[in-house]
This record gives sequence, structure tokens and C-alpha cells, in this order.
Amino acid sequence: MSQRTEGDLTNTGMALKHDREWDYELERIVEAVEERDAEKVGLQFPEGLKRRAPAVADDLRELTDGVRYLISGQPCYGACDLDTYLMRRCDVFVHFGHSPMKESDKIIYVPLFSNVDPFPIMEDALDELDDPAENPGVGLVTTAQHMNLFEDMYDWLEERGFEVHTRRGDDRLTHEGQVLGCNYASADIDADQVLYVGGGKFHPLGLAMEHPEKDVVIADPVNNVVTLADTEKFLKQRYGAVHRAMDAERFGVIFCTKIGQGRFEKAEEIVENNDNAHLITMDEVTPDRLRNFDFDAFVNTGCPRITTDDGPRFHKPMLTPGEYEIAVGNKPLEDLEFDTFHGTW
Repeated sequence: MSQRTEGDLTNTGMALKHDREWDYELERIVEAVEERDAEKVGLQFPEGLKRRAPAVADDLRELTDGVRYLISGQPCYGACDLDTYLMRRCDVFVHFGHSPMKESDKIIYVPLFSNVDPFPIMEDALDELDDPAENPGVGLVTTAQHMNLFEDMYDWLEERGFEVHTRRGDDRLTHEGQVLGCNYASADIDADQVLYVGGGKFHPLGLAMEHPEKDVVIADPVNNVVTLADTEKFLKQRYGAVHRAMDAERFGVIFCTKIGQGRFEKAEEIVENNDNAHLITMDEVTPDRLRNFDFDAFVNTGCPRITTDDGPRFHKPMLTPGEYEIAVGNKPLEDLEFDTFHGTW
């Protein structure tokens, strides 16, 4: 008899034909498909899991009769990034990898909870947190993939003497303690240190920029490492982009047409107040697609991660709306801050 580790997902409907480390909640999808008597079902996956799409579609086909499964090939980096073209042509639309940003009867959100055990790396992270006997307050935040264990993480910290502070941010966030790559409102709590449990450094880096008064400890159970969020390198990159744009005469102002990433009023405001600024509409903003435009600098009013993640790859300075205001002299350089999204569409 085989031994299974804690968190094994073999019996959750995931191991029909293919080994996986995520819970795709196939039974819940099948139930919804049957309840709605669906004939066409759209499946949308984030970039890192698109390779799993055919296997999931195969499993769903085995569990249902007469249902056609259509896979979205559009880029997807969040619940703000829905394939609306496919969604309009399906009876049910399944969005994997993110929690709901806006509820809809047609959309099934499958957050893909991770089965990685976060507690060993949280144990290591205690060395970077203050002694609870001296400073017991700590904020706790995580991403959608680890939300299934959020209450257990909360209790784990309390058992070790911490006073755990959490809150749900604004309407863009589904859960208490959840952070997105564009929204850290859940970290607006009464504690001067925050423990982020999750993969990668982008979320905690944005959190540290949004809340510079807080120490942000990163407990990464995916890469099995504990680090501190250090904004110095990021700030140098952003200051460099702003300085290069100070000599710009012509600006391309980008409005992203993705359903949850548009800030049209902000884009219009910039263009209306600068005769040398032109509005550009795009669904996918990439360095290659902007190379054909002859502007001295660009302003991105879409997803902030376009600017922060890919900024150095663009052939001309790519600014956030706040950075643009600094570059044209409307605000001082010390006002530079992380660009965030609030609310839904």
C-alpha cells in the first residue's frame, strides 16, 4: 500500500489520467456543467499552467457526455484578464488559477490551491520576525493559491505568541489577508511587520513599496527560502526610468482593453492635459508591439506589472501614471510610489 504525504490530492478528482500538484476541482466543474445543461465550456489557464490544459480537458470529457471544451490561448495573468471573446461563446466559462474579482453566474473560478506545506518555511521565518514577547504584532498575507490554509497559518502564529492582524482589502480582493500583484490593501493593518507566505518576490516587493513603514518577511514555500523584501534595486530602476523620461517630448499613453485592467479616465486625463500625448488602445502590451510607435516615452494605465516586470525590456521609458506626473514636473521625485489597482470593472 502506497504512503501518501499530507496534502496529497489523489482523491480529489485530480488523478483521473494525469499526475498533478493542483486541485482542479473537476467534480465542481462537472456539477455546474450538468446543472446548466451546458454544451460548450470555455477553459482559461494562467500562463504557467497552459501546458496542463489538454490534460484537464481530457479528464472533463471523460466525466461528461456531449460537452465541447474550448481552451483559451489568450495571455492570462489574473482574474482581471478574462477571455471575454471565448466567454461570450460558451455556456460555462472556467477560469483557473485566481479567485473571483467579480462574480458572474457564467464564470466558475477555480483558484488551484497548492498542496505545498507552508509551515516548515514559516518556522524558518520566525528568525526574521521580532520576538513576540517584545513585539507581538504581525500582519499575515498570502495569495489565492494558499488561501485554503490561511486560517491554519493564523492559528499557527497565534500559538507561537503573536497577535495576528488581518483584514480584507477592497472589492478587488476576495479573501481576508489576500494580496494581488496590483493590490495590497489587505496589508493596511496595525502592525509594523508583515509575514507574506507565498511564491516569488513580486507580491511582497509591491507590498513593501505600498507600505514602506513595515518590514516584510517573505516565507516562500514554493522555493523553500526566507528573505526580506528589499525595494532598493527596484526603486533605482524606477528612478532611472523617470529620469530618462524627463527629456521626453511625445508620450504614448496606453489604455489596456482587458476587462479588468482599464483606467480610461486616467488615460484621458493625461491626454487632455498634454497636447504631445496620444492615447493608444491595446489588449496585450509588449515591447515588440510598442517598437513600431515613435514616442519618446510611454505611460501605462493598464496592469502595473507591465511597467514593473517588463519595464527594462521596452525600448523607451515605460512609466506608471504617477511616474509620468513626476517626469513632466507636476510632482516631486520623492512622491514616487508603487502603482496599484483598486475596485473592479
